[in-house]
Amino acid sequence: MWKRFRSAADGFVFSKEDDYYSAHVVAHAERIVDLLLALIEQLPPAIDVAIVDARRKRKWRGDRLPLPDVRDALTRIKTLVAAAGGVEIAIYSGEDQLTLNPMLELFIYARTDRWLYLLQGKGLEERRLVRTNSWKLSRHEFPAAPELEFALDTFVESLGLTAE
Repeated sequence: MWKRFRSAADGFVFSKEDDYYSAHVVAHAERIVDLLLALIEQLPPAIDVAIVDARRKRKWRGDRLPLPDVRDALTRIKTLVAAAGGVEIAIYSGEDQLTLNPMLELFIYARTDRWLYLLQGKGLEERRLVRTNSWKLSRHEFPAAPELEFALDTFVESLGLTAE
């Protein structure tokens, strides 16, 4: 289905830092959220989650959560997240971190380069630069999204996340 909505802007920048690899992935909103859901399947069975609601300036965290529970909870809110943004979702283990920022860009940090091949396998092209969405909207300019706020509260409750 993602190919139907694929745009020329879909792509990623991959780089090696001193002790980790990083990827900055840009695609349209629906695809980037679907991509996050597909890629978390590569993480271990117990993962950590951190959520930041930019609209309400609230944060939650959960440690060693079952991957299937996190995936199912994310699946229930993915459409609202893609439509409204304004939520940072970080899912990580000791080796890898996948973060969807409030502007709906995906960042991956890892100890190995395996994500390069996984991203290519998802049909994304490696580029020298990607057109970032981060400059388009200030963190304080997200439009109201009461349905997303309710869904996010349900997400937090269903996973037993704790407020920070």
